[in-house]
Amino acid sequence: MIQDETPKRELLVTERNVLAEGVVELVLADASGGDLPPWEPGAHIVLLLDGGLVRQYSLCGDPQETKSWRVAVLREPDSRGGSRWIHEALQLGQMLEAQDPRNNFSLEPAQEHLLVAGGIGITPLLTMVRELDRRGADWKLLYGGRKSVSMAYLDALAQYGSRVTVRPEDEHGLLDISAFLGVPREGVGVYACGPERLLDAVEIQTRSWPDGTLHVERFKPRPGALEGISTPFEVILSRSGKSITVGASETIIEALDRIGLHVPRSCGEGTCGTCLTKVLDGVPDHRDSFLIGRKRKQNKAMCVCCSRALTPKITLDL
Repeated sequence: MIQDETPKRELLVTERNVLAEGVVELVLADASGGDLPPWEPGAHIVLLLDGGLVRQYSLCGDPQETKSWRVAVLREPDSRGGSRWIHEALQLGQMLEAQDPRNNFSLEPAQEHLLVAGGIGITPLLTMVRELDRRGADWKLLYGGRKSVSMAYLDALAQYGSRVTVRPEDEHGLLDISAFLGVPREGVGVYACGPERLLDAVEIQTRSWPDGTLHVERFKPRPGALEGISTPFEVILSRSGKSITVGASETIIEALDRIGLHVPRSCGEGTCGTCLTKVLDGVPDHRDSFLIGRKRKQNKAMCVCCSRALTPKITLDL
């Protein structure tokens, strides 16, 4: 089951469109026929799939469309079951349970927006492109994929002309991120979504840029992020003054569940930020893939679904 207090609803699959090689788009409507909750570019929904699988998908339609949501799903070669089920078994007219939209990848004010998409990572950035163009903002998109026939939404992006640079790997090689971003400067928002090697490359290129420049969206943990030596530690709950010991084989969120304290959660592996909790004292052992840059180094918050403590005690705002 989806373990979160975010409102849930029944959705009806009203369209199933093949967008590109290995990519299918689902159009989802409220089962009751009513309006769906509003959302903003960068938002995602969580779908409960066959067999209790829980997966996050970026909304890639138009936020002004209130009767339906659109998501695009890549058939992953190493699928853990979610994308394979959607591509092989999900039918028109089928019902899905979903959480309402959540946005951990929202557009922030900037003088210039530079967007970098790899493969299915185009989905949240497509909505940003539309919004930035509506605003008359200064923006550019670099979009790469294995080959052009596997890249979704190329027709939708063609209308933006030279602002969009499309670079299939089989024709152009790896994306030249350095050339696209240019020299470090103030007032730029860099947004990236795609496979881990792309996100790593963008992070490396923006290390010398001002804090807060880079924004990334991940739906899988970084390789090795969840690994590490696990020993017991004490969590102090500041609001009640109580404390609880987190065992070596359990997470903070599991320990809190034992005492009846529920923290909203979704992914369970540190990618979505739903369980992000303020740290008041102590040093977190960050094992999430959500916090980056300054926010990670400050140690002011942690994802309690997977991260642990480097100090014997850690105090949380709970």
